[in-house]
Amino acid sequence: MPAELELKAVVPDPEALRGRLRTAGAIAGFRGRMTDRRYDRAGELAARDEVLRIRTYHHPHGGTESVLAWKGATGRSPEGYKLRQEIELAVQSEHGAAERLLGALGYAPVHLIERDVEIYRVEDATVRLERYPRMDPLVEVEGSPRAIERAIEATGIPRGTFTAEALNDFVRRYEARTGSRAQLSTEGGTW
Repeated sequence: MPAELELKAVVPDPEALRGRLRTAGAIAGFRGRMTDRRYDRAGELAARDEVLRIRTYHHPHGGTESVLAWKGATGRSPEGYKLRQEIELAVQSEHGAAERLLGALGYAPVHLIERDVEIYRVEDATVRLERYPRMDPLVEVEGSPRAIERAIEATGIPRGTFTAEALNDFVRRYEARTGSRAQLSTEGGTW
């Protein structure tokens, strides 16, 4: 089954990150709003540390693309990267059909995460700059171990700040440091 490897870090200066990526020859991809609507059925997926979600890319000039995904329990690769099995399917049917299908199977939305993203390709790695309504900006780097390390080098962000931790760990650190609640969606969603 396909697996993803990734690391994340807080971005101290998004504009500097963009500049370093351009200098490294990164290829810009999607730029716009990305929403993740996570689903569960009576907490059964959360109990197994699995995720079922619909991710929607909202293009700045109209139109959307959606991907239905399942992610297995979080693990660590031997090198220390976040490791999850993953199955993704592009959803190209009428608007709302995937949501209705999940509802018919007994799944209901449990989390909404909205962020503005910029996606770049650095050689064989995907680098995604994420900006939330109220939380630290993050960068996620995904690929093979070699590709991840090269992309991290291109970001100019110290390697020691990258971690395999989950989003909720970044949320907790933000809230502890600032004393205010993180906001992960414009609808006021918190973790």
